[in-house]
Amino acid sequence: MPEEHLASRRSLKSRDTRWAHALAGWLARSGLTPNAISLLSVVFAGGAMACFMIAGDQTSNAGILAAWLGALVCIQLRLLCNLMDGMVAVEGGKGSPVGAIYNDAPDRVADVLIMVGAGYSGAGDPGVVKLFHVIPLGWCCAVTAVWTAYIRVLGAALTGKHDFRGPMAKQHRMAVLCGGLLIEMIQHLTGHERFGILLALTLIFFGGLWTCWRRLTVLAQALRLQ
Repeated sequence: MPEEHLASRRSLKSRDTRWAHALAGWLARSGLTPNAISLLSVVFAGGAMACFMIAGDQTSNAGILAAWLGALVCIQLRLLCNLMDGMVAVEGGKGSPVGAIYNDAPDRVADVLIMVGAGYSGAGDPGVVKLFHVIPLGWCCAVTAVWTAYIRVLGAALTGKHDFRGPMAKQHRMAVLCGGLLIEMIQHLTGHERFGILLALTLIFFGGLWTCWRRLTVLAQALRLQ
């Protein structure tokens, strides 16, 4: 396993749990490659986007629950793939020379699908796009998500170290979005004014800008000391 592949791994407590090791072992024995698991994360992100796209228009309780919970499950499965691809590659000994590409590139697609889908899920006036309303805010969050990852990779190229600092790294974005999703689902079910997704995307956007600023500041300081 090349050192640069190991250096790009985020430190996760879940990686040390028994269930994670058991699942990674089963996946390694199944013949599924780490690169395939990485691509599968994009499929689940697409599923989350599809659920988001139809969630806001549901009128029955069954439809509301199915759409919102479907998005929640797909997001969690995407994150599970992000955990498992590295574990199968490193702990399972199935890494490949192109593993770093598969580990990072599909994540950028998955982030965009989920954030944009979330933007289209919120309530709003049909045909009306307002600055920082739900739909454009989803696209803004997608841009900041890609930007945070770009700065991390740029920093690694310049200094050899990946900077995973938040407050809105990938796991933080998904946690905030899932929280907003649950709020929105409850509001949808009870007929109250819905603002859960709008709140989550607002936090993700401004938190993402702050994250980019922090990473750029630290990178600039590191380069000045070289």
